Order: sequence, then structure tokens, then C-alpha cells
Amino acid sequence: MITTIDKKTALVLIDLQKGIASMPTAHPSSEVIAKAAELVKAFREKELPIVYVNVNPVGSKWTQVRADQPSKMPKDPEAVKQTIASMTANGFFDLVPEIDARETDVHITKHTWSAFFKTDIHQKLQELEVTGIVLAGIATSIGVEGTARDANMNGYNLTFASDAMTDLHASAHEHSLSLIFPRIGEVGTTEEIITKLNEI
Repeated sequence: MITTIDKKTALVLIDLQKGIASMPTAHPSSEVIAKAAELVKAFREKELPIVYVNVNPVGSKWTQVRADQPSKMPKDPEAVKQTIASMTANGFFDLVPEIDARETDVHITKHTWSAFFKTDIHQKLQELEVTGIVLAGIATSIGVEGTARDANMNGYNLTFASDAMTDLHASAHEHSLSLIFPRIGEVGTTEEIITKLNEI
């Protein structure tokens, strides 16, 4: 349940980029993006910060470790360069147009699950005196949860837009929403969040 939204709250959208949005998700990505666009509109009306995060994992160390389900990312430096060039040309890293990203917004490129790992997002949020974050995006149990855990450790009040996120697996999505997020923040719908936002 959403009890309140901090007066200094930022909307942080995770990996709503063309390459991620085109993957098979548990809920239609078009519906998730539409809800995210509603949040963007509401935050613009309140003149609150909007942070767009996209991901480029190619060549990152975490993609090269031993795992039961190893990453399919290339390890050879030349292959990494070629892969990045190909993905860039295909628009994989480009944010979806529906979420109305503007140059004046905050833009972060992450290389791991968390938007806080080796980026300047925390510094930028502190400069804006942000104390709360509304989180949404794809995938719930990966980029959103990874970012949420670090945001929690940095002391931000977290609000999760349950209908503005999805995962590649329904069970992973539900696990994050029902077991992880309630321990570090508040979970509600886009409509509930906007209602509280309008009370500021």
C-alpha cells in the first residue's frame, strides 16, 4: 500500500529500451510501457526528476563468470566491440519513444543489474535533493530489483509501480513483488502512485 510520496521524489525507469522491450515478457511490454508513460506525464506535471536507465552488459565482468546459466555475451575483446556496434546499429540500447525521454532528464547507462553500481546516479539524485524513488521497468527481478536493493542501502524511500514492470518469468516477477519489495519499500499501482503524487 502506498502511504505517501516524498516531496523530493524521482521517477527511475529501468531498461525500457527497444532491445529489452522486444523480449518475451510475462506481461505485454506495451502495457508496461503505457503505464510508465503515465508516470512520466505525472512527474513532468509536478516538475519532479525523471531518470532513464538503459543497460549495456556487453563485456561486463559479471557476464564472464561461471554460472549454471552462463551469459551468452562474447568474451573476446574484438567480438565485444563487434557486438556493441551491431546492437547499437539495431537500436537495442535506444529508449522506447513512448516514455518521452528528453535531454533535460537524467540519463544513466548501467552495465550490471543495478543502476547504482559504478554510475553517478546517486550523486545526481543527491544534487537534486531526492529522498524518494518510484521504480518501474524491465525486468522486475533483475534490473528493477538490483537497483532497488542498492537504493535501499543508500537510504531512499522506495515506491514500486507494480503494473509498470514485468519480467521474463512470471514467477520471478511475483517473487520480487510479494517477497522482496515489501521489505524495502511500498508497492502499489500506477494509479495509486499518481494519486499520492498529486497530494504533494
